[in-house]
Amino acid sequence: MEDDQSLELTLQAWLDHLRHERASSANTLEAYARDIQQFSNFLKAEFGRELLLADFEALDARVFRRFMAARRKRGIQSRSLSRTMSALRAFFRWLEKRDILKNRSVMQVQMPKVPHGVPKPLTIEKAQATVASTMDQKIDWEAARNAAVLLLLYGCGLRISEALGLKRRDAPLKDRDSLVIKGKGGRERLVPVLRIVQDAVANYLELCPYPLQQDDPLFLGAKGGPLSPRIIQLTMKRLREELGLPETATPHALRHSFATHLLSAGADLRQIQELLGHASLSTTQIYTEVDRERLLAVYNAAHPRA
Repeated sequence: MEDDQSLELTLQAWLDHLRHERASSANTLEAYARDIQQFSNFLKAEFGRELLLADFEALDARVFRRFMAARRKRGIQSRSLSRTMSALRAFFRWLEKRDILKNRSVMQVQMPKVPHGVPKPLTIEKAQATVASTMDQKIDWEAARNAAVLLLLYGCGLRISEALGLKRRDAPLKDRDSLVIKGKGGRERLVPVLRIVQDAVANYLELCPYPLQQDDPLFLGAKGGPLSPRIIQLTMKRLREELGLPETATPHALRHSFATHLLSAGADLRQIQELLGHASLSTTQIYTEVDRERLLAVYNAAHPRA
């Protein structure tokens, strides 16, 4: 493996490993492939020639630091830089594990500090208004479809990719009060389905003009193909304008709202972790900060000595 083609084949083998063995999402695969390509382009410019796979074995920590400095100079933020470093580390660990080459220089480079972000859920009233505004659709099948998707996000805490990844055979109708969802890393979880969600899905299926086979995507676009996430994002954009919602009111914010509202109502953090499909409880614990901020806001507004 000492030509440019071998490098390309090795990169593809790594991406196939992530796809098939690590069950990485399409978004992760796309981002990691882009990160490695940007790093390769940087190295080509430094070396002034096409890359060989052997070049990766000779890299030292200074090369990685120069690459990160060049990316930062172009305005790339710490969160994206951190993901890039994660991609590079994962690639070099895989190369070592497969006995292709060994170079641990990337591990010597400090990860960029990522600002501590807190999810921005909608209030209960605004979340309910968002869902209710789409539920009076008895004739327009596309609006009924959008309502069903939004209810799966807020009522079940699904990621948009999980909702749009459902098949017709998965449809949560009256005889099915739970869903088995395969989330990130191939982790499966059991998610309860509320009656209002079942009704919304049934309404959509009744209105959908396309015949659906059991293995077809549950949610279809206007031309009968799989529904694009962009359609749901545009739906939320329209609702932000109509309902005066904040710019943070995105489809994913409905999932955040699901978790935060359960926590506020007294749900156990471990239960929320299972419902969201988080691998680590530390990921779920961020919602306690959201709840604490809400409580402090109520305290400051209501306490006579605040």
